[in-house]
Amino acid sequence: MTASVAWPALRRNLVAILRGIRPDEIEAAVDGLIEAGFEAIEVPLNSPDPFLSIEKARKLAPANVLIGAGTVLDVAQVDRLNDVGGNLLVTPNVDPDVIRRAVAHGMVTMPGVFTASEALLAAKSGAAALKFFPASVLGPNGISAIKAILPPHLPLGAVGGVSDANFADYWKVGVRAFGLGTSLYKPGDEVSVIRERAVKNVAAYDALTA
Repeated sequence: MTASVAWPALRRNLVAILRGIRPDEIEAAVDGLIEAGFEAIEVPLNSPDPFLSIEKARKLAPANVLIGAGTVLDVAQVDRLNDVGGNLLVTPNVDPDVIRRAVAHGMVTMPGVFTASEALLAAKSGAAALKFFPASVLGPNGISAIKAILPPHLPLGAVGGVSDANFADYWKVGVRAFGLGTSLYKPGDEVSVIRERAVKNVAAYDALTA
């Protein structure tokens, strides 16, 4: 198995997905998310000028907060992410070259998987955690079936159709990380709205671990 960078011991395994955010909006949004209790923030690369947003977020956020990119599709993007200080890499697919390059840069990786074959390949390639996507299609039962053949130490995340309303359903089958997209942020949202949703999600997560 390829070397890996382990998923860190965050207080809450909640990843904010800020798809579509602009560089002039990123600092206020990151401030609000961190204040609410988020410790992992992802800017998908199909957002406006994403690397500038990531660079701004990294400079603003404390060292213990993961800041990185989503929708990373090639090694050149991994290198660019490293150049701006990102330390979290999220992908929609499993590309061993992308995962290995990110690990070589010391990044925490969370590739997207849907099948048992993809999940095992991601694990073999050095993934820190797996992102089951779209989770709403697999559902808790689908993830549970695949979990049975995975390395027991590998953290599992659910992304896609996930919100505070269904954390508990996934938690029951061993999912411990959640990526929150439109249930947390939509382009143009006011910071107060983002923070309000963030607080709600944090409270729901904390209820599971109480």
